Amino acid sequence: MKGLAQIQAWDQRWATALQAPVYRSRFWRGVAHALAHSGDSPVVFGLLALLGWMGPEATRGLAWRALAAAFGLAVFVTGVKYILRRERPHSPWGGVYRKTDPHAFPSGHAARAALLATLAWLWLSPALALGVTVWALGVSWARVALGLHYPTDVFAGWVVGVLAALLVAQGPAWSDLIPMG
Repeated sequence: MKGLAQIQAWDQRWATALQAPVYRSRFWRGVAHALAHSGDSPVVFGLLALLGWMGPEATRGLAWRALAAAFGLAVFVTGVKYILRRERPHSPWGGVYRKTDPHAFPSGHAARAALLATLAWLWLSPALALGVTVWALGVSWARVALGLHYPTDVFAGWVVGVLAALLVAQGPAWSDLIPMG
């Protein structure tokens, strides 16, 4: 139990350090809110569906696979959260998240962002993958900076998201699953 107490103390110290700029600066608070919301399920699912429907022909199938993976990941993460039931840190922000998803571990936003960043490195150009990774790191920072997660919640989300992406990348394409007569 001593080790767990040390991890929790470390978590609290780092969470407090990452929250400080957001508490002091309206600018950083705005950046954090924008980044955090850019990783919300409706935003990510909507953008992936739009890319699957209207995106460049070469990436449509990838967008649908990423959407299916993100949805499956959301179901998995929600299940883990309701089993472990770790409370979110105390913070004046994130009321909507606290009502609809009161548990913190693992971070669903970080898992979703890590899934997409990893898939981008596996499927897209390095320049696009770098951009998605910078966004994913920003979403993850914002979740801690706004007091919605502890750093270990985000770390666990990244582990789950990367593993999910590696599983998806190894799986068959949707076109391989549909009999074509």
